[in-house]
Amino acid sequence: MQNDLLDVSPVSVAGQQKFDGHVFPLVLQCNTPGATLDATIDWVRVNRDELLGKASQHGAVLFRGFPLATPQDLDAFIAAFELPNFPYYESLSNAVRVNWTERVFSANEAPPEVTIFFHHEMAQTPIFPAKLFFFCQQPAEEGGATPICRSDVLFDRLAERCPQFARECEDKGLQYTNVMPAENDPKSGMGRSWQSTLGTKTREEAEARLRSLGYSWEWQPDGCLRATTPVLPGVREVSPGRKTFFNQLIAAFRGWKDSRNDPSKAIRLGDGSPLDREAVQVAIDLSEELAFDVPWQRGDAVLVDNFLVMHGRRTFRGTRKVLASLAEPHTHEPVGANA
Repeated sequence: MQNDLLDVSPVSVAGQQKFDGHVFPLVLQCNTPGATLDATIDWVRVNRDELLGKASQHGAVLFRGFPLATPQDLDAFIAAFELPNFPYYESLSNAVRVNWTERVFSANEAPPEVTIFFHHEMAQTPIFPAKLFFFCQQPAEEGGATPICRSDVLFDRLAERCPQFARECEDKGLQYTNVMPAENDPKSGMGRSWQSTLGTKTREEAEARLRSLGYSWEWQPDGCLRATTPVLPGVREVSPGRKTFFNQLIAAFRGWKDSRNDPSKAIRLGDGSPLDREAVQVAIDLSEELAFDVPWQRGDAVLVDNFLVMHGRRTFRGTRKVLASLAEPHTHEPVGANA
């Protein structure tokens, strides 16, 4: 990696893990006094391919000590990677977010006491990002870490502990059901309205969009929309023999709960059968055993390979401003395509 533009070096942080000889996450520290944003952008452009390769190799790269302070700084930093942008308004994310720039928005507007459980970003929708960026504009007074977890390691261990369940997730896929409100509900981690989620204004437009995506749906008496996805993959092969637990199973099973949603009705196997609750608990336990809680410092940025790494949000106290960005939209392959 060319460091002649900035003095950047890998550093160790508490709790850092190692898999197959690679640390997780990789932490790159900028040591240049008075480093400028322009120099940072030039450094990213020069080292773009290697940085993206590091993200795929390590799962996540934490950038620390770089001169990033505002959403606009982050936007410029991300633009230097030259990845296709995936705007929030085009996504089917069920989280309420606030846009700051074309690329940058709040990670989630859910209240501090709400835990966001482990998930791959938008794995519960037909279109999802390959890469994510997170940025800490202001760390919480207490708590508020972003836990990340290597999903390929989790799947290997899950397949050892619960081979039938792992095989069912891979062979049958998963279906998700959630109830979208008629208006944004910022009190919920999944409170985005159906109008915002689907980019529509009328029921007829919403139904046309759902139909094009392969969803089934049911309108509720209060104007909410209950929607069920087509069968989506529960496991993804990222390279020959290397598979990840690529889904929103843990988040849906544990966290899809609000005034409209019941986690027990949020997810099932692709053939309509219920999940093995004991096996799901094994997956939950493994995710926590493998978790690395990003200890946010002001100005930190993290590049996450969404194919390899799940993330979430711990509860917190005080003001927390963590921003996010999505890149490289992808569509799911049919269930069983990698079998």
